[in-house]
Amino acid sequence: MEVQNKIIVVGIGPGNPDYIVPKGLEAIRQAKFLVGGRRALAQFAADGQETCSITADIQGVMNFIRDKTAMDNVVAMVSGDPGYYSLLDALRREFPAERIMVIPGISAMQYAFARLALPWHDAVLASFHGRTPAAQDIAYRQGKILGLLTDSKYNSQTIAEILLKAGWPEVQTLHICSRLSYDDETIVTTTLGEAINLPAVSHCILIVA
Repeated sequence: MEVQNKIIVVGIGPGNPDYIVPKGLEAIRQAKFLVGGRRALAQFAADGQETCSITADIQGVMNFIRDKTAMDNVVAMVSGDPGYYSLLDALRREFPAERIMVIPGISAMQYAFARLALPWHDAVLASFHGRTPAAQDIAYRQGKILGLLTDSKYNSQTIAEILLKAGWPEVQTLHICSRLSYDDETIVTTTLGEAINLPAVSHCILIVA
C-alpha cells in the first residue's frame, strides 16, 4: 500500500518565535522540505533543509509541495493561525484534506484581543486585507465589537472613515495594534474621530470596542 506523506501546516504565530507552540517548532526542526515566507525561512530554516519561498506564484509552491511529498512530509509555515486567512485555503483546493495536518498557532487577531484583556467570543471579525468586508459585518450596532485586518490601502485612517460612514459614532474607542509580539509593539487607544487625523498605520490589527 502506498504511503501517503503529509503536508504539515504550522501556524508560526504573530511574529515573535516565543509564540510558536512547541509541537509546531518541532515539526519545523524535523522537516526535510520546508515552505514559508521569506522572513519565516530566514528565521527558521536550517542547513540541510530544502526550502521553497511562498511568493505570488502560488501554483509554483503547490508544485513544489506535490513533488516533495512523493519523498517525505512537507512542512508549510504560515503566519498566525492556519485557519485564519492563510495558505491553507489554497492547499485544500489542491490536495485532499486527509493529506493535510494542521498545527494551530496564535493569530495576530487573537494576540491583539489578549493584549487588551478583551474577550473575543462575541466579536465580529472581518478583513480589509486585499478585500472589503460585507456591509452588514461592519455596520454599527451598540455594544458591537469589531476585529479588523488591514493592509496598505485600508489602514487605520481609511477604515476609521469607512466606519464613521457606516454609522459608528466619532467617540467610539479604537485600538490600533501594530508590530504585535515584537519588541517595538505599539498599541494606540484613540477614537474613530481622532484616528482620521492621526498618522495612518497599515498592516495592523484594529479593534473597535
